Amino acid sequence: MAHDAEIIERAALIDLFDSLTPELAAQLGVTRHEIADAWVGVASALPSTAVVINRAIGLGLRQPAIEQTVKSIIAAYEGAGCERYFVHVHPDVDSARLNGWFEKAGLEWARGWVKFERGRDPVPEASTALELRPAVAADGPAIGRIIADAFDLGDAAAPWIALMIGRPGWHVYVSVEGGVIAGTGSMLIRDRQAWLDWGATAPDFRRRGSQSGLMARRLQDALDLGCETMFTTTGEEIAGDPQHAYKNIIKSGFRPLYTRLNYAPAK
Repeated sequence: MAHDAEIIERAALIDLFDSLTPELAAQLGVTRHEIADAWVGVASALPSTAVVINRAIGLGLRQPAIEQTVKSIIAAYEGAGCERYFVHVHPDVDSARLNGWFEKAGLEWARGWVKFERGRDPVPEASTALELRPAVAADGPAIGRIIADAFDLGDAAAPWIALMIGRPGWHVYVSVEGGVIAGTGSMLIRDRQAWLDWGATAPDFRRRGSQSGLMARRLQDALDLGCETMFTTTGEEIAGDPQHAYKNIIKSGFRPLYTRLNYAPAK
C-alpha cells in the first residue's frame, strides 16, 4: 500500500497547486515542475517554514532515482530562491545510495513523516461539544487563517488554502462554536481511497475534541462514500515533541504504514 499512499498524497498536492488563480500564483511565486517521477511544487514568496507547500514528492515512485534527478530538484528550488524545502523519498528507494547525493548537494536528513493506513473498520466514537459540519465558501477566510497559522505558511497563503472548498473530490469540514470556526480538516477522495489532510485547530479551541471529532466525521463519510482505504500522515515522534496528532490518528483506527525519509537544506 506504500505506492498507493504516495500516489494519493501526490495527487492532493498537485490539485492544491491546480486550484490557484493566475493572479494568486504570481503573487506567491508559484511554479511547478515534473522531474523524472518527482513532482516539485514551488511557492517562493512563502516563508522558509512552509515546507508542507515547498516540497518534492514521488522521487523513486515509478523509476530508479538517479543523481541527476536529485540535482535538478534542488536546482528548481535554488533557482526560485527558496531557502528551505523538503524532498520526499519513496520508501522503496535505496536510501543509502541517496544519502551521498544529498550530502554532496548540501541537504541533510530532516524529520520523517509517518504514513498511516486504515480500512473499513468501524470508526471509533469521538466526543466533542463543538458542531461539526461541511465547510461552505463563507468559511474560507477563517479556514485559511487557521491552517496558515498551524502549518507556519504565512498570512499570504491563507487565501490559497481556502480554495480547496468546493474542489472536485475534496471534502472540507469545520468545527464550530457560537458561529466561530474552531477547527478544520480536509479529505480528498480518489478511486475509492481517501487522503486526510490539513487538520488544524485555532489556539483558543484546542483540547476541546475538535480534531478527534473532525477525524471521525471524515472517516465515517469516507466509509459512507464507499472508500476501501484511508491514508494520512504526520511527523514522526521525537524526544521532546510527542506529536499529539500521532496519538489521535492511532486512536482513530489507523496503523503506521511506513516512515518516509525527508531531506532539506542544512540549517
